[in-house]
Amino acid sequence: MTQEIEIKVADGVQVIRFLRADKKNAFTGPMYNAMSEAVDAAETNDDIAVTVFLGSGGVFSAGNDINDFLRRAGANANDTAKGIPTPSLDFIRRLPKVTKPMVAGVDGLAIGIGTTMLLHCDLVYATPAASLRTPFLDLGLVPEAGSSLVGQMRMGYPRAFELLVLGEPFSAERAHAAGIVNKIVPAEELEATTLKAAKRLAAKPREALMTARRLMRGSPAAIDAMIDAESTAYRSLMVSPEAKEAFTAFLEKRAPDFAKARASAKK
Repeated sequence: MTQEIEIKVADGVQVIRFLRADKKNAFTGPMYNAMSEAVDAAETNDDIAVTVFLGSGGVFSAGNDINDFLRRAGANANDTAKGIPTPSLDFIRRLPKVTKPMVAGVDGLAIGIGTTMLLHCDLVYATPAASLRTPFLDLGLVPEAGSSLVGQMRMGYPRAFELLVLGEPFSAERAHAAGIVNKIVPAEELEATTLKAAKRLAAKPREALMTARRLMRGSPAAIDAMIDAESTAYRSLMVSPEAKEAFTAFLEKRAPDFAKARASAKK
C-alpha cells in the first residue's frame, strides 16, 4: 500500500482518495497497484456495495506521472514488449469487469486516465472547475481504458472524437452535456453529494443493485477486446519517432516537432 492513496470503508461505501495533490494527483505504479487491490477487495467483500473515487487539493488526477511512467517503461521494456501488464494496464483491465457500482467526485483537472476511468463509473459529480482532457494523440499515442469504444457509447462519435482524438478540453458544462457528468455542484458540496449518492446505492437490495447494473452495462467482452487492441497499438506507438519526440519535448519543457521526428526517422 502507498501513502498516496487513502482507502476507507464505511456504510457499505469504499472511498479511494488520491493524496498526491502536490503532483496534481498524478498516478504512479504503487498508486495503480493500490487501486487494483482496492477494486479487487470490493468485489469479494460483502461489506462493500459501492466504490467512490475522490481527488484532493482541488484536483481529481493529472493522469499518469510521466516521469514515473517513463522509468517503469524503461525498466520493464521486455515485459511491455511481451504484453505483460504494467500497473496502469493491470488497473485498466479491471474496470470493465467490476460488478458493483462506481461513483466519482471530480474537482479540477481530470487528465488522461483521470478522464477515461470516469467512463466506467456509474455516477459522476463535478464542480464548475472540473476540466477533462485526454492528450493521448499529443503524446503520439492512442486512447486507453477502452475509451475508443466506451467514449462513443457514452457520448456519440463526434463528441468522443473531439475529446479523445482532437484533445479538446471539456469543461464541467460540456462534460455534463456529453453525458459524462451527472450533475455539477459547488466545490464545497462535491464530497457530500458524491457520498450521499453512493450511500443511497449501498442501501438498496444488493443482488438487485448488481443485477440491474449488469443488465444496463451489458457484457464487458467488447470493452475487453478494445482494451487489448488499444494496448497493442500503444506498445507499438511507444517506440515510434513521434512518441519519443513527444516525451522528450515534455521532459525538456518545449513544444514537440513531429515533422522533424518523422523526417529524421526516414534518413
